[in-house]
Amino acid sequence: MGSFHHISVLQAEVAACLLPKPGGIYVDGTIGGAGHARDILDASAPDGLLIGLDRDRDALDAAAAALASYGGRVRLVHANFARLPEVLRSEGVAEIDGMLLDLGVSSHQLDKGERGFSFQQDAPLDMRMDSSAGTCAADLVNSLSESELASVIWRFGEERWSRRIAATIVAARKAAPIVTTRQLADLVAGAIPRARWEARIHPATRTFQAIRIAVNEELESLETVLPAAVAALRSGGRLVVISFHSLEDRLVKTVFNDLSRGCICPKSAPLCVCGRTPVVRKITGKPLIAGPEEVAANPRSRSAKLRAVEKI
Repeated sequence: MGSFHHISVLQAEVAACLLPKPGGIYVDGTIGGAGHARDILDASAPDGLLIGLDRDRDALDAAAAALASYGGRVRLVHANFARLPEVLRSEGVAEIDGMLLDLGVSSHQLDKGERGFSFQQDAPLDMRMDSSAGTCAADLVNSLSESELASVIWRFGEERWSRRIAATIVAARKAAPIVTTRQLADLVAGAIPRARWEARIHPATRTFQAIRIAVNEELESLETVLPAAVAALRSGGRLVVISFHSLEDRLVKTVFNDLSRGCICPKSAPLCVCGRTPVVRKITGKPLIAGPEEVAANPRSRSAKLRAVEKI
């Protein structure tokens, strides 16, 4: 618990977009190290309520310690944010004033070698955000067919060498199962021609991202929670999402654009017959990004993009 560390990104931007207020009810769908949660609780004092969710029990333990001084104003739940409606019902909450989703993998998960998220240390090939449930990365890597593996690596990693990587993995696992991060990273690196390696990232980066996303069903969870979060907001409530790669950001942008769109009748129609009205208004046009000072202090903030909407 004491070793959990995660630097929250875009804290000032989150505060400006979420606008927590006294007495409000807020959900932090990925409470992590509780950096954003603390800001929300301070801004909503003296009686605001925060419901903090996380799939990672380490994160919940760390949040419980970090937020102990806020007493009953904090409720922590071990759950995937995709279960938001169920969590709110169990907590007796009908509407919320705001929700934050800080997506992706935490610094703690990346740096704690035994979690298997990173190839910087040799460790069991796990990658589960909830290490108590579900299929781990090794199971996926050793059980999917070559075409299924190639599809995962292409869809979730946008890796141009996905077919060669999948073929290399399948050939290697015939000799022995692939069970460590180093094994997988070396196989991926060997599948990509050395002349085509990119200067700034390890050749296995996209493949590791893809497998992590598949293991944790990250995009499916995000697709589920976005409309559910908007439905849970009271009028004037806000949803803030921080994404860290193009697949997440594209999905958030698409959903926000759809929910902010009014009439969809053909332009040639003399009158609107669809009756469609916007559900939200976009607070951010282009996504907000970290400034030079934040990027210098926390390089992982470089890829963060924040989008926010307000329920009408």
